[in-house]
Order: sequence, then structure tokens, then C-alpha cells
Amino acid sequence: MAVKEADPVLEGGDDVALENLGYEQELKRSFGLLGMIGFSFSIVTSWTALSGVFIVGVVSGGPPVMVYSFIGVCLLTLAVAFPMAEMCSMYPVAGGQYSWVAALAPPKIARGLSYLAGWFLLIGVLAMGATNNSIAANFVLGMANLVYPEYEITRWQTTLVAYLVAFLAAAINLWGLKWLNRLAHFILVFNVGSFLVVMITLLATNDHKQSASFVFTEFENLTGWGSGMAAILGILQSCFGMCCYDAPSHMTEEMKSAAKEAPRAIVLSVVLGCITGFAFLLTLCFCIGDLTTTADTSTGVPVLQIFYDSTGSKVGACFLASMISIVVIVASNNLLAEGSRTVFAFARDHGLPFSRFFARVNHKSHVPVNAVLLTLAVQLALGAIDFGTTTGFETVIAISTEGFYLSYAMALLSRLLGYFTGHATHMTGPYALPQSLSLTLNFIGLLFLLFASITFNFPSDYPVTSTGMNYTSAAVGVILLIALVTWLTTGRKHFTGPSLVKND
Repeated sequence: MAVKEADPVLEGGDDVALENLGYEQELKRSFGLLGMIGFSFSIVTSWTALSGVFIVGVVSGGPPVMVYSFIGVCLLTLAVAFPMAEMCSMYPVAGGQYSWVAALAPPKIARGLSYLAGWFLLIGVLAMGATNNSIAANFVLGMANLVYPEYEITRWQTTLVAYLVAFLAAAINLWGLKWLNRLAHFILVFNVGSFLVVMITLLATNDHKQSASFVFTEFENLTGWGSGMAAILGILQSCFGMCCYDAPSHMTEEMKSAAKEAPRAIVLSVVLGCITGFAFLLTLCFCIGDLTTTADTSTGVPVLQIFYDSTGSKVGACFLASMISIVVIVASNNLLAEGSRTVFAFARDHGLPFSRFFARVNHKSHVPVNAVLLTLAVQLALGAIDFGTTTGFETVIAISTEGFYLSYAMALLSRLLGYFTGHATHMTGPYALPQSLSLTLNFIGLLFLLFASITFNFPSDYPVTSTGMNYTSAAVGVILLIALVTWLTTGRKHFTGPSLVKND
């Protein structure tokens, strides 16, 4: 990784760098590199994310599609992560993607594109928080069903347990700020340790492993679509598993040496996610039993069924599942922290209605309290959809990844537009790639993000029914409408960004 001359924006330390971007330092800097890797890896953690969406790959192509698509998605994710790390190094501000768009895109479109990126980022991180809360609830109730088979899981129970996870996360964010860094260090060790324990236990106890041909060559399609379409749908599992790696960028104002350490945390969390996710995915594919039985398990969590089939013990299966549950619950805490910082940053730039209220920081605790409460409220509202319809909540799951990917795409597009128009030709932060490599990765990453964003809109089953319809495109339309209305009413007059843009 090349280290170039320091940019004037970054000279003089973290607080001065932030001031040079037009912002006052209000949050407390407590995170170091290891803490931020732990923070980000708990969110990115593809091996636990795969546990929550494993069923998608099981029915859409089976193990071969899951394995090969994960390898491809990992490589393409790195093509996105490295350019994003460059942008984060040059502009270490909590706004992340939308701030980079504002700084790098040609001035004529910078503010509007940045505003749109901000809304997609917000929806993505808030929906991902609600999704993660639901995954945690599924594991908790799935273990209850495994131990007590007569217990039948209902949607309202899942939603209430998800609410409990959300309230716990909010409490830690409001009153336990000093514990966030320590918790991040703990979860890094626990996360890696849990991965090793779960994988080794499954491989050691499972006495009916699948053949190599089953894992690497036998195509399975239970979707009703043709083989090609089923394979494309199977890629979604890997995309969901490799997401949210922008987390360190939204915590830069709480990091020491943010311009250097946050980019490293972005890349290293992706690398860890690739390694652990691929190893765990292979383990699951070799240890899975009958596909239909696993997919239709009464626990609602196919991975939990694999644990039980492998160990032959309800206690053993619940022990392994509880380790994943702890990681997922901590991820809920970190997603709420990331979401609240994103809300805070967007409000600080006057991107939200009542921005002044949501941009306030408690000067005693250094916590953006109103932003935390708004993040919690939106997570609860999105989670409430599951009270009425599973299809609706599946759209929340899809829009969480869609929102992130579209905000990533806008950042990479702005980098390319900035270069070819001569507006911003070089990335001059401490963490920078050679120019040719940077542009190549931006282009490859952008194509991948656009392909994935289109794929997220496809229904997962054929024939398509009202209950099986994918409403992601409709949700994207609603976001665009909200962004347009708020832009015309308040954003066009008041929305700002880094000071570099204000001076254009």
C-alpha cells in the first residue's frame, strides 16, 4: 500500500483534520485499530451472517452455487473495500459514503447525488439493524423449539424478542459508551474463538458428511426458476454475508489516528470475513443432511438443524448456537451505534427534517442521544412489519443490503466521475493505492455493485405470487420519493457536506 504526501486536510491530528472538513469535534475518541476491527468484524462477520440466510443458498443452487459464488463475491468485495478505504483515509468523517460523494463528484451534481447516497445509506443501516435483531431472535426462539418441540414459534414472539435485543443495544449505546471499545476488543477474540469452536466441533462430531461431489458439483434447485436464475438468486446469500464493511468510516470521529486506522479496519474486517465465512460455509455444506428437511426445520434456523444433526445433542447444538447468538447480539449493539452516528452526521449536514434536534450531542456523555433514539425507533418500526407479514419483512432484509450497495456504488461512481472530469484526480490520504490500480478496482467494484443491486429485486420463487413477490423495487421507489420530497422542501436549500464542497 503506497503512502503519499499528507493532504492539508489531514495535517495537525484528528481534531484538526475534522475541523478542516468543516466540523467540530463533539464525540469522544476512544477506539484504536484492534477495537475498530472487532467492532466492524462483528457486523461484517460473514460466518454468522451466513447462519441467518443459509436457507437462500440451500434452495437456490445448493452447495456448489454457495461455495463458488462466495469466492467470487469475496474477491469483488475487496475490489470495493480498497477504494472505500482510500476515500475514508482522505475524508475521515462520520458521514462516510455520502460525504465522499459530496467531495469527489463533479460540483454540478455533488450535492444532489450526495443527498441521495445519504438516504440510501440511512435506510440500509437502519434496515440492517432491524434485520440483525430478527436474526438474533430467530436463534433464541429456534433453540427453544429444539429443546421443546411442542413449542411453536410465532411471528409476534420473534418480533418481541427482536425488540428486546434492540432495547438492550440502545441501553448500552446511551449509558455504556465507555464500554464500547472494551466490548469491541472482547468480541474480536470471542468471535474468532467461537468460529473455531463451532467449525471444529461440527467436523469432529458429524459422522455422515456429504461427498466432495455433493459440495462442489451437484446443483440443487428448489425455487421453480430455471437453473441460471436459481444460480443468480443463490449469489444473494453471499452478498448479504459480505456487507456493512463501511462501519469504521462512520466511527472515525471516535477513533484515534482515524485517517490511518479506519481504512485498515475496513480492509481487515473484509479479509477476516472472507476467510472465516468461506471456511464455515464449506463446513456447513459437508455437514448438512437432507436439504428439504434442513430447509423446513421447525426451528426456523437451518444452521441450528445442522448443529443438531451433526452433534446428536440438543445441549451441544444450543451451546454452538448460543455462541453465534452472542456475536449477533453484539452486532446489533454495533449496528445501532453505526446507525446513530450516520443519523447524527446526516442531520449535522442538514439532511433530515428537524436536523438541529437530531444533530445534538450530549456534552457530558459525548453521545448523540437523539440520533440513538431515532435509530432505535426506526428499527422498531421496521421490525413491526413482521407482526403482519413475513413477505414485508423479507423486503426489509433485501433493502438493507440494497441500501448499502447503492450507497457504495454512488461513492465509487463519484470517484470515477471526479477523475475523468478533472475535479478530483488523486486520492491523497495516508492510505492510498497506485492510481491505475485504484481506478481499475473502482470500475470492477462498481460493476459488481450494480449487478448485485439489480439481483436483489428478483423474486426468490416461481411462479410468483403475492406472498412470494419481492417488493424491494417498490421500497427503493419509496426511498427515492422520500429523498425527492425532502430535497425539494428542505435539502435543496440547507443540505451541506464537507467544507471542500462548500467552497466549490
